[in-house]
Amino acid sequence: MLSAKENGAWRKYSTQEVYNTVNSLSAALLAQGFGAGDGTTEGRDKIAILSHNCPEWMLADLAIQQIGAVSVPVYATINSQELQFILADAAVKIIFVGDEALYQKVQRLRNELPELQSVYTFKPVAEAAHWSELLQLANPEAEAQVARHRQAVHENDLATILYTSGTTGTPKGVMLSHHNIISNVFGSADVIQEIGVEGKRAISFLPLNHAFERMATYCFFYCGVSVYYAESMEKIAENLREVKPTLFTTVPRLLEKVYEGILAKGAELTGVKKSLFYWALNLAEKYEINQPQSIGYRLQLQLADKLIFSKWREALGGEVKAIITGAAACQVRLLKVFTAAGIVIQEGYGLTEAAPIISGNRYSEANRMFGTVGPLLYNVQVRIAPDGEILCKGPNVMLGYYKRPDLTAEVLDGEWLRTGDIGTLVDDKFLKITDRKKELFKTSGGKYVAPQPIENKMVESPWIEQIMVVGELQKFVGALIVPAFSTLKNWYTQQGKPYPGNVEAIKDKQIWSMITDAVNNYNEQFNHVEQIKKFVLLPQLWSIENGELTPTLKLKRKVILQKYDNLIQLIYQPETVIG
Repeated sequence: MLSAKENGAWRKYSTQEVYNTVNSLSAALLAQGFGAGDGTTEGRDKIAILSHNCPEWMLADLAIQQIGAVSVPVYATINSQELQFILADAAVKIIFVGDEALYQKVQRLRNELPELQSVYTFKPVAEAAHWSELLQLANPEAEAQVARHRQAVHENDLATILYTSGTTGTPKGVMLSHHNIISNVFGSADVIQEIGVEGKRAISFLPLNHAFERMATYCFFYCGVSVYYAESMEKIAENLREVKPTLFTTVPRLLEKVYEGILAKGAELTGVKKSLFYWALNLAEKYEINQPQSIGYRLQLQLADKLIFSKWREALGGEVKAIITGAAACQVRLLKVFTAAGIVIQEGYGLTEAAPIISGNRYSEANRMFGTVGPLLYNVQVRIAPDGEILCKGPNVMLGYYKRPDLTAEVLDGEWLRTGDIGTLVDDKFLKITDRKKELFKTSGGKYVAPQPIENKMVESPWIEQIMVVGELQKFVGALIVPAFSTLKNWYTQQGKPYPGNVEAIKDKQIWSMITDAVNNYNEQFNHVEQIKKFVLLPQLWSIENGELTPTLKLKRKVILQKYDNLIQLIYQPETVIG
């Protein structure tokens, strides 16, 4: 059922072992007096999990939920200020932490957290209580009570609070009921079952505390898929070859990284091999679904598969049939290239407040469309508001924000959830996201600009790693651009020059010229008002650690706007010639 590397070997947990361990942990928590409390939302005991992905994470999560307590998962990369806020806001009584670094992070806050009674670690940490010590506290009386507590859990009871930092403001605690979660598992099973996954393997590396990966894991359990936890992002390629998964979940940025790796290897080839590589790539970029393709094209594709694409699949373990992607928009070019290579990319859509899946492209071509996030789950409804906002209704819609009825009232209109995303239904079937409602901005000429489609197109350039479009109340659209420094380094090598470092590279007139050409090339696909007229280059990648990205790698626009205000002002000084 679950597996992770321990001392260099895959340690496997059978379904029976998971069942027994979860019950023992539940009994231990009951023996310590934790559980459903008085049965109210406020009265239920809150138990946090602060850890990187591992089997223990899921064991704790299941043990907490089945006794009527509330699971509060937290990003392992969280900063101390946000961690303190979450643990205090939820009045967390116990926290499970993954390792010594996370244990110390919590210990430094103990004086500020009067409600916190116990900290247990998953990995052995000197002078800290190991979670196995908690298991030993389970007594026969408490074990006998587990079934009774499980039966007492009502489907509409609070199961978990997921704090979302989002792209702005203080974290909000999304309250999901057991019914919210399970209904979403049943609805999402449609997205993966037709792949033929029962008895197969999935690899997990997205953070488990994120609603997407957590719900996907529940879905894997329901569909009979074994879940293997990757050791780290650095070892993901090695783990893929070892596990040989049939499917896995990811975010578009990681797919882009895989694609960039493929391109980098292709660039190293010479002669006929290099020509074949680019011929196959060009072929893949023309791939379409739901449209007839000529016999000649299909024959060429078969040859490309044998010579080139089969090697790509081998790098992913050799058995990958589908990759589920969400959390941000995926480039259509990537969808085409991977699908042509025999790896179906199923792009989906949702948000934490919807537990989280609203729609998803299916494995069958009839229920898949490039550039959309697929058909709705069977138990979810959507309507498009007059201003274009997507409204969602269904058993997956959250109970509300924890202790914040004011914020709840802003997003829940009766049974309908305001998603904050702008979109449309293509052919009354496929949901298409066009932008974030709050991210639309108006130029000084009164024209609305949607930054996401522009940004998604620009990062197709091998020269551009990250970009944020600006121009609120300005005469024209500008951009902050982080170049793809790996591409820059390769270019310098090809020129026979040493790489001067990021700061000097972004001053190089030839680099400016190549990035300008890329921007101008993609500008042609947008109307005049949306075209980027000026930009600045930045010497450092935006990151989660520096606060510019959310944990799901979305841009924190307000943070970036504040941080780079002086450079943005530079863009709009008429006398300035940048670069």
